[in-house]
Parts: sequence; C-alpha cells; structure tokens
Amino acid sequence: MSETPSNTLQYRFDGPEEAPVLILGPSLGTTWHMWDRQVPELTKQWRVFRFDLPGHGGAPAYPAGSVGELTARLLATLDGLGVQRFGYAGCALGGAIGTELALRHPERLASLALIAASPRFGTADEFRQRGVIVRTNGLDPIARTAPDRWFTGGFAAAQPAITEWAVQMVRTTDPGCYIAACEALASFDVRAELGRVGVPTLVLVGSEDQVTGPAEARHLVAGIPDARLAVVPGASHLVPVEQPAAVTDLLVRHFSTAWQPALEYGTGQTALPAAAVKPALSAVPPQPAPVAEIAPAAPVPQAQGRPDPYDAGIKVRREVLGDAHVDRVLAQADDFSSDFQELVTRYAWGEIWDRPGLDRRSRSCVTLSALVAGGHLDDLAVHIRAALRNGLTPTEIREVLLQAAVYCGIPAANSAFRIAQQVIREETTPQE
Repeated sequence: MSETPSNTLQYRFDGPEEAPVLILGPSLGTTWHMWDRQVPELTKQWRVFRFDLPGHGGAPAYPAGSVGELTARLLATLDGLGVQRFGYAGCALGGAIGTELALRHPERLASLALIAASPRFGTADEFRQRGVIVRTNGLDPIARTAPDRWFTGGFAAAQPAITEWAVQMVRTTDPGCYIAACEALASFDVRAELGRVGVPTLVLVGSEDQVTGPAEARHLVAGIPDARLAVVPGASHLVPVEQPAAVTDLLVRHFSTAWQPALEYGTGQTALPAAAVKPALSAVPPQPAPVAEIAPAAPVPQAQGRPDPYDAGIKVRREVLGDAHVDRVLAQADDFSSDFQELVTRYAWGEIWDRPGLDRRSRSCVTLSALVAGGHLDDLAVHIRAALRNGLTPTEIREVLLQAAVYCGIPAANSAFRIAQQVIREETTPQE
C-alpha cells in the first residue's frame, strides 16, 4: 500500500519482488479489486502492480481531467519505485491509459493488453452529460445502473453479491474525481494515431459488451500493427470480473509470449541479447544515453502577427456547447450564413471564450445574465446547457437568474426561468 501525494496514484504490489512487473489498470468507477481473481495466477510469473484512479477505492481525491494526466501520475508513481519497464493490461479507462503509454512512452512498455477499450469512447457529449447528472444528482443514479452496463443479465441475476459490490464501488467514489474521469474520456481520441503503437498488443472484449463492444475492438486491431483479437463469449463490459478464468488464461498466454525486449535509447532499435533475457524490475533506474538532436540548417521562419484563433475557437465551442449542437449549426449554414458562423467561431469562441482571464463557469454566469438583459431568449436554452457542462449546478443557475431579475426586470427573468426549468429537467434527469 502507499501514501499518495497529489502527483502519484494509490497502488499495491503482489507477487515476488524479483519478477518482471505487470500492471493492471482499472475501469472508471472500479477499484483495483476488479482484478482480484486474476492475481493468484498472474503472481506465479509476475510482480503485479495495481492502482486506483483518483478518488476511487479510498484514494485521495485529486481529480485528473485527461488520460495524459492520469498516465503522467502512473509514471511518476513507477519512477518513485524504480520501475522502468513493465507489461500493462488495462480495462476501459485503464485501457486508454495503456494506449497513451504505448503512444507517448513506448520505451517503458514491454507488452500491452487492451480490455473493453476503444480508440474513442462514445462521444464527448455522452461523457459530459454524465458529468452533469453526477454534479446534480450525485453518484447514486450511476451506481444503480452500473450492473446493467457492466454485466450480462444472467450474471447479474446469478451473482447478487458481486452485483451489489459493483453498486457500492461506484457509490463510494468521489464525485468530483468521477466527473474529471468522464472529462478525460470525453477528450480521448487516438483513432488517427493507432498505427504508431509499436508493442505486441492483445485486444480483449466481451461478446455482449454494449459499452465498448466487438466493433470497437476490431477498430483497435485494424489500426494497431501488431495486435490480436480475443472475444470472450458470454461476457459484457467488466469482462475480468464476469469471466475471470478466461481473461486470466488469455493474459498469461499473451504476456508469456509477447514480451518485447527493451529498446536501445541511442538508436531506437531493439537490442538483440546473446541469449533470451527475462525482463526484471530494475532496482535503480538506468540512465539513458544522450539523444542526439538534429538542428535545422537555418532558423525556421515564424509566422508574422497573431495566430488565427479559428482552431482554438472551434475546439472551445464544441467543448462548451457540445458536438451535436455545433455539428447541427454548421450543417445548417449555407453560402449566405457560413461567413457569420466563421465569425462567431473565430471571435466569440476563439478570441473571448478562450481568454485566460475568467474560467468557463464565470463566463457562463456572465453570458446568462447578458442574454436575459438583452432579451435574447432564443439563445438561452443552449447556454443553460453549456453552463451545466461548464460546472454550474442548477442552484447556481437559479441564483444567476434571480440576480438578473433584480437588475434586468421581472418579465425577462420570468421567461428565463421557464426556459431554464425545462432545460435543467431534461439535462439532469438520470437515464434509467
């Protein structure tokens, strides 16, 4: 077990100290105990390292809003322990961390298994909407529906104790960390980068997984050069829990046969040992040789003036208003209105919303007040939704509209309350 500073993760080791390290990464809403039934067999060959996501399983609640940040915390934890090279198996969000390791830190990774994973998990809107529901209602609605997402109906009915364990595991997660993890999944998209994954990869999926099912698994296999697919019959999303023996067997076979030797730092080529070398945990991190840099023959000319804010604007516009809304508005633009949409994206979203002086919660408060003051109620509904996505609670939105009633007038606020009431009801009602 570990004492956990904010830049690392809560972890535990099982297995012999001299064995090579195999990391098991958890899914959103779970703890390291989701791997309990794999550990006895895996520790016969490996030193198994498990970790909890922030705010999960009693881990300190230091939210991490991106897969890259979670990966950095994992590496900081491993660096502190002297673990330089390892195999990695991760489920769902844990699989996203594994993909990030393979893309950004390939020198650390000996072999990879992606379980119930995807290069993009649903849509950004779906996960941000889940964050709105948790912020408004807490984690109970998500916890009560977790077994439906994680297990087949037959398993849930036959294993009531495991089903209740799953519910309680989600219910005891820190809500802020859960919301941040949803944001991490919302922004994760490596579809265009899969060809750069250079380690042997097992893609494992339950045949009945309705969250990240066989179609997503085949997308991974098609994109990753050295990837194999394993479909586990009769299992849903949390396949290591539902079919532990099958998953354990597949992991043992994969990591026993597809453990890639370390890369030489200076050349980027695989080092060829005189004899087969069993990977081992390094007590002291090896010092990499200096990496040569190729300097440009002449300074690269820099573009004059300010960069075009359109790219930043479309990114912020999608994050605040949602992909569905932005796609619909842009699709409706024609030759007459397309210049206006470009102006809005470039200046409203790229110039103003992207400024660092106010956070997005504050900008939503200002925007709602300005819309009420100006009588621009046609745009109010979309910005009520944006305010919820930006972290305002229904109570805070109510206070903004009450403030507007005093300074902008009762009739304007009356109409605003009617619109906001409907939007909040739609956005914060849990989906059963």
